[in-house]
Amino acid sequence: MTEDASDQKSLAAAWFRDLRDRIVTAFEALEASHTTGPFSDRAAGTFEVTETRRGSDDGSDAGGGLMSVMRGGRVFEKVGVNVSTVYGVLAPRAQAAMAARKGIPGMAEDPRFWASGISLVAHMQNPHAPAVHMNTRMFWTPHAWWFGGGSDLNPCIEYAEDTAHFHATQQAHLDPHGTGHYPKLKAWADEYFYIPHRNRARGVGGIFMDDHCTGDWKADFALTQDIGRAFLPAYVPLVEQRLTAGWSDADKDTQLIHRGLYAEYNLVYDRGTKFGLETGHDANAVLMSLPPLAKWV
Repeated sequence: MTEDASDQKSLAAAWFRDLRDRIVTAFEALEASHTTGPFSDRAAGTFEVTETRRGSDDGSDAGGGLMSVMRGGRVFEKVGVNVSTVYGVLAPRAQAAMAARKGIPGMAEDPRFWASGISLVAHMQNPHAPAVHMNTRMFWTPHAWWFGGGSDLNPCIEYAEDTAHFHATQQAHLDPHGTGHYPKLKAWADEYFYIPHRNRARGVGGIFMDDHCTGDWKADFALTQDIGRAFLPAYVPLVEQRLTAGWSDADKDTQLIHRGLYAEYNLVYDRGTKFGLETGHDANAVLMSLPPLAKWV
């Protein structure tokens, strides 16, 4: 990164916090507006906000963030929106993983890092309303920087029109950056959000990128911002469409079994989960993505 690395870090961290604030506001508005149908007679859910801190071996400041979780609402059974900015020195195992995966030289000599990002997972009351995941992030070392993230839809009861809307909205936000981005990031999501031991995807896909660094920080940051901007218009209309649909016990059973897939993926394969736990970030924040209830057959 160039001599203005500090400014670039500040811009990225501020953007992730702003996106977090927009999403929290939109989700609480969705809760308040749900006045008919299942669960509409209960109080609208609000987010419980907790500060998180990253642990460090020597007790020095290592950053942290905000964990915002809503439980038992009208619309959301559990939704978490986390934002964090953490920094410090990578432990030897994390250094080795970074050097091997990203080809970063000099990690052993100068293993400092800085990372900021937003991570969101929503699990819904109504089985007809899809669960969803979104995250975007920036990572920096003295030797390299890159962006990553995306969003993917995880319905337990699939509607072709919902899938089409989700993907079309993402494509509309990516195409101004080059028409090659959407097909590449869609294919990447299909590969990344796949559960090998189940021989299936965990949902209906979306977009995903990792290790994204073209050398043009402004362009890469702008792309990352539009991945974030795509989220609310891609997702909220789907929830609004399905909120008042009735469901059966069989529908709820289908939802709980599908959540089992989500839990398996996040605990076994998700890189963000592994990195967060290995670098000492708040375990509750890292594991916020897990569903409140799930079942296995």
